[in-house]
Amino acid sequence: MDQPAAPAPHLTTRPFSQVNVFSAEPLAGNPVAVVHAADGVDEEQMAAFARWTNLSETTFLLTPTDPAADYRLRIFTPGGELPFAGHPTLGSAHAWLAAGGRPASEGRVVQECAAGLITLRREQGDGPAHDVGRLAFAAPPLVRSGPVDPADVDRALAEAGLEQADLVDAAWVDNGPGWMGLLLRDAAAVLRAAPQAGSELKVGLIGPHVTAPSPADVEVRAFVPGLGIPEDPVTGSLNAGLAQWLIGAGRLPARYVAAQGTALQRAGRVHVEQGAADPATIWVGGDCVTVLEGTVRM
Repeated sequence: MDQPAAPAPHLTTRPFSQVNVFSAEPLAGNPVAVVHAADGVDEEQMAAFARWTNLSETTFLLTPTDPAADYRLRIFTPGGELPFAGHPTLGSAHAWLAAGGRPASEGRVVQECAAGLITLRREQGDGPAHDVGRLAFAAPPLVRSGPVDPADVDRALAEAGLEQADLVDAAWVDNGPGWMGLLLRDAAAVLRAAPQAGSELKVGLIGPHVTAPSPADVEVRAFVPGLGIPEDPVTGSLNAGLAQWLIGAGRLPARYVAAQGTALQRAGRVHVEQGAADPATIWVGGDCVTVLEGTVRM
């Protein structure tokens, strides 16, 4: 009988986790693939592995270069690297803690990434008592905000199959990925939209639930076909940018829950809260649960 081929000598075995984010239910929310102890994996290998997992994001946990950070993170989509993304931040922090990571400060984790230092806090979540618990990150500053050119708004509406009558307001809510935010008249309009293949726009839709009973306060969707992701199931960075815009404008309360992933049968829940001591800080959180654990050879 033939023996299985030995791994190629240049491959290194590393711990691997796949974590579901924004839901305590393993098959809801949004998964992120996390490679632990990834020092020595070059950028080309990272990008190739992200294409292979074919998830919206794959991350790599590295030794920090900033002494204020607990770990460093690189984040890849199937189409390239991101400076910051929300659900990979939460899922990777969860994986790091679950693997025995010890933050320098109790109850707080500091992540280093291309967008800078991101602070996370641990909260009581809906998962099992032995799990890490709910995590929330402090929304990073917007790198682009303010009004969107009307021509870009028209293009975004057309590509999503929406009409001007569906639109309430639009703004840039970019904290790294390049988000354009569209506030729609209600959740029904959000759920009626459809991503268009080939679009280079990164568009986030949000609309209030206006009929009872409702699963959450608002409905959110994220369309990013240009990154190889027609629709992202649940998106921390987008929810962070939308909250900074809409809480700041007085259109949303200081604390609310967003539903996302409904159109993909993912039932994600994003918990958003304006800081009580520091209203300039927006916390974006969600439950996480590890679904897969093992090793990967890279």
